[in-house]
Amino acid sequence: MSQISTYPEGLTRARPSTATLLGQVSFLVAVALGFTTLGAYLGQDLSQGAGLACSIGAIVMLFAQSLGGRRFRVGAFAMGWLYALAFLLGLGLGPVMKYYVSVDPDAVIQAAGATALVLVGMGAIGLALSKDLSSWMRPLSLVVFGLVGVSFVLLLVGSGGNPFISLAIGGISAVLLVVDFNYLRQHGTEDDVIWLATGIFVSILNIFLSILQIVSDR
Repeated sequence: MSQISTYPEGLTRARPSTATLLGQVSFLVAVALGFTTLGAYLGQDLSQGAGLACSIGAIVMLFAQSLGGRRFRVGAFAMGWLYALAFLLGLGLGPVMKYYVSVDPDAVIQAAGATALVLVGMGAIGLALSKDLSSWMRPLSLVVFGLVGVSFVLLLVGSGGNPFISLAIGGISAVLLVVDFNYLRQHGTEDDVIWLATGIFVSILNIFLSILQIVSDR
């Protein structure tokens, strides 16, 4: 399964406290993960082709969000877009998760636990660092997009998932978590909440899928 990432440019407005922003972002991420879980449950009987189509559709939605301007980043429409994206990603993951749960359920549990530890660790580092890391956001995101493109090409030509590419995507996504949480502390406003939540949510999925492939291939 391929992973994805997106990081639109933030908007600027008066800043609330970091704790307030963190709470808002965390809530949106939790709800998005809930929609992904629901989508994976409902999509578990989809064919591999249908699952791939849903994943490609989700990537198209991510590009639209990153290029669509303020409407896709702030307000009720942007929030609904995030949840629809999360649900579509879940549908795409449905067949994959059904396979892993049936053949190696321990790998799923281990991957979820390790992902939670990575999220907490990278988030803490990002919030603790006083250095502004925002300049890293775009180049790292472009690298992830490039790796995702290669991963999808390999999948479409029947080469399967490449563990080295998967590991690279997961590793860069972990670094992007540091950058995201650092941006939240350094520059975050209420206008940034939805797109930051989107980036963190996607990074979490990237890391989970990378770890799942690694632990299941042992």
